[in-house]
Amino acid sequence: MKRYESLNRGQGMKKQNQKGQTMIEYIVVIIIILGAFLGMQNYFKRGLQGRWKSAVDTLGDQYDPRVADSRLRHTLVSNSNTEVISVNSGAGFVTTRKDKSLSSEKKTGYVSVGAY
Repeated sequence: MKRYESLNRGQGMKKQNQKGQTMIEYIVVIIIILGAFLGMQNYFKRGLQGRWKSAVDTLGDQYDPRVADSRLRHTLVSNSNTEVISVNSGAGFVTTRKDKSLSSEKKTGYVSVGAY
């Protein structure tokens, strides 16, 4: 009987050691995965920056006031008329409003980007 109890105690300790060992193995695997992600972080960041640069480069020449040659005239002519009519009726005042506007816009000139 004592021999059987000592065998059971040994197996219980073995299971506890295996549980602890399994937990340590999981932690080591997680640390390795996190280390791989941290090591690859720069590659992901540089790849994303490269994509942004190529997308912006496809937009064409950008405006730079130091190298722009531009002559532009912008004319806006506007005429507006507002008419407010207030009529006293027996129950109170009735107000109406009429707005009329006429505008024209004209741009002439040129804008070029690049060296003169």
